Amino acid sequence: MAVLLPPLAVAILLLLSAPLRPCSAAARSSAPPPPAARPAPLAPALFVIGDSTSDVGTNNYLGTLARADREPYGRDFDTHRPTGRFSNGRIPVDYLAEKLGLPFVPPYLEQNMRTGAGGAGLTNIAGMVQGVNYASAAAGIISSSGSDLGMHVSLTQQVQQVEDTYEQLSLALGEAAAADLFRRSVFFVSIGSNDFIHYYLRNVSGVQTRYLPWEFNQLLVNTMRQEIKNLYNINVRKVILMGLPPVGCAPHFLEEYGSQNGECIDYINNIVIEFNYALRYMSNEFIRQYPDSMITYCDTFEGSVDILNNRERYGFVTTTDACCGLGKYGGLIMCVLPQMACSDASSHVWWDEFHPTDAVNRILAENVWSGQHTQMCHPLSLQDMVKPKK
Repeated sequence: MAVLLPPLAVAILLLLSAPLRPCSAAARSSAPPPPAARPAPLAPALFVIGDSTSDVGTNNYLGTLARADREPYGRDFDTHRPTGRFSNGRIPVDYLAEKLGLPFVPPYLEQNMRTGAGGAGLTNIAGMVQGVNYASAAAGIISSSGSDLGMHVSLTQQVQQVEDTYEQLSLALGEAAAADLFRRSVFFVSIGSNDFIHYYLRNVSGVQTRYLPWEFNQLLVNTMRQEIKNLYNINVRKVILMGLPPVGCAPHFLEEYGSQNGECIDYINNIVIEFNYALRYMSNEFIRQYPDSMITYCDTFEGSVDILNNRERYGFVTTTDACCGLGKYGGLIMCVLPQMACSDASSHVWWDEFHPTDAVNRILAENVWSGQHTQMCHPLSLQDMVKPKK
């Protein structure tokens, strides 16, 4: 019986079977020493689904106002250039990729732009096997959330892109290899804030007259559960499910709701707390129904409030004022010019009207990884999730 090898295997075999070209003694003596072997990553890949809290450049390719491809965004990033990240520097998934021993995860649309959408060529697959970032700023669980800002890739569309990636990997590597890759990889999901910021709180289409807050939260969580199930159906097993931060403490809402002394807006935070509770309950129930799944819920709200309540311990000067913005608390307008930014973002909790600074993102990532500052994740930290079995 003839054995059909997938294209990637054929290419590897051809490379291994190619004759070695002898090199001169001079060439050998001048060749640099081989680099030190890097330890194997703790997971084969990191895949990211989400909104502006985890977008690394998706929206650079879309017609939208929700873009961070200009200065001063990225000024404190590794390259000191704007990348599409809504921060002065790194975002949590960057720190988590580093913890896992993986490179920073590229945006899905960048991969498709380089190699042609739908392609299953070796170049395309090589850019995917260690992870892909599908996150899109302004995206929500509800498809129309964030539409006031322009184009975005909603949760449902991102999951469809994950399914497309799985199909491409299956064609190139074989079904068994693609399934194994997805089972062992980490999927990071952080989305939902825009369903409140750009939909419910704005009362788009009279949504508040049709849904009480708890009913709206149930609608969101039911949709989230269906998308988690769709991921499970393509062999996704390890999921980090991020709860929402204290949206009512963001400079935008402090300014909009007229906070006098920087007090958070309880009405908004109470809705967010209710959403987080429902999300955690859903994740626990999902594990009961599918015992081979490893979903960890991470309470971003709890980790963020710890930072806000203990700013001096973490080295922050202010917990209310955005580093980059205009108006009271810097919450009146989005960061659009370098001149709007403070000189030292590390002293601020908030970078702009909605997004935290690199310093906060690092702390939250450390909590997701090991609970270093606050035990945010239940039942497992990411470190425990990927720990090799003895």
